[in-house]
Amino acid sequence: MATSPDGEMGDVTRSLRIGQRMAERLPPSLGSIRVRLTLLYSILLFGLASIVVGGIYAGFARELNDQPISRLERQYTMVPVDNGVLVTSQEVERIDPLAAFEQQVNQRALDKLRQYSFGALALLFIGSLAVGWFVADMVLRPIGRITGVARDISATDLNRRINLRGPNDELRQLADTFDDMIDRLDASFEGQRHFIQEASHELRNPLAVIRTNVDVVLDDPRADVEDHRHVGTVVRNAAERMTVLVDDLLLSARYESPALRREIVDLRDMVAGAVGEFGAAASSEDLTVEDRTTSSGDLLISGDARALRRAVANLIVNAIRHVPAGGRIAVAAGDEATWRWIVVEDEGPGIPEEDRDRIFNRFFRGGGPSNRQDTRTGLGLTIVRQIAESHRGCVTVESRVGEGSVFTMWLPTADTQAGAVAPSTTHSALHSWS
Repeated sequence: MATSPDGEMGDVTRSLRIGQRMAERLPPSLGSIRVRLTLLYSILLFGLASIVVGGIYAGFARELNDQPISRLERQYTMVPVDNGVLVTSQEVERIDPLAAFEQQVNQRALDKLRQYSFGALALLFIGSLAVGWFVADMVLRPIGRITGVARDISATDLNRRINLRGPNDELRQLADTFDDMIDRLDASFEGQRHFIQEASHELRNPLAVIRTNVDVVLDDPRADVEDHRHVGTVVRNAAERMTVLVDDLLLSARYESPALRREIVDLRDMVAGAVGEFGAAASSEDLTVEDRTTSSGDLLISGDARALRRAVANLIVNAIRHVPAGGRIAVAAGDEATWRWIVVEDEGPGIPEEDRDRIFNRFFRGGGPSNRQDTRTGLGLTIVRQIAESHRGCVTVESRVGEGSVFTMWLPTADTQAGAVAPSTTHSALHSWS
């Protein structure tokens, strides 16, 4: 008898389950991604082919077995009795010779079809393995290119890029993401190299001063106590300068990281505290520091209070260092739209236009003279910029030579959308600049 369609579909399902179990039981040596992809594609292709072949076979079996080979006929029989003739009837099953012959032919055809189907499935299984291996090779070829480029890249040579071409699919996006990561790493390593070179240069100068003065006094047999005292003073000043530089370097490294504490900070209280803290230092230099905050609105933000106080302090110290005696420094806080701002304005000599884009760079001191003892490290404004950027904000400067400068630190509120650009307004507390 022919196999039923439900039985054929069950065989296909069992074959798929057997193939899946075989793939899961592969030894570790055959567990590479290429082999797994090959088996996956092969099982899917073979399973689809088995369903198609099984469906064709089931359809033929149904069509060839729907004709009966026998039928029931009613047979009448006359039996003589005393009073006459009794007619009786019964149902008799008669086999149709032509239908029986047709069924035999159909059965032989189904047997042949079954043999050919199993043969075709065997060939399809072998072919599915070849197709699976080929497709897996095509899929993994871009990944192999990514791996090759990654192997060629080292910490000292980040010039290689994948530059994968083709459609904008998942592999292209993976390669582009890898290229973007290499770009960021390259920029980071380049920044570190420049930072180390600049820091080494800044530390070399005071060390050279210390060594030169010590060598001179040690090589002079006529050096007296005053000479040694003078050298000690020079060494102490150089050591203080190096201490300030090292502290600023540590702060710069810390504030370059986005991992800062978050708390509710009142900018109005922060400005008032900074003005009170530096009031005495400014008075000793014959300067005036004023709190010009006039905003009555909410000036709360979420940020690192210690870092923000450091930024405001650096801006005030920078102003004190450059404003001549008798000058004024104004500090204020306010808000505009979804931004909060802190402004530090001074009556100093101003900043030349060619230096305004460079004053936030590391170790940049500018060409203008300082009115105080020159203990600058060139990192104060750099730290201010890093603190502002770590809070998703920015710092701007507006200056006129001979009139003073206005530094504005913009800080976003919780309602500020990511990537929003701070307003370009200059908030002047001493002048009517626009």
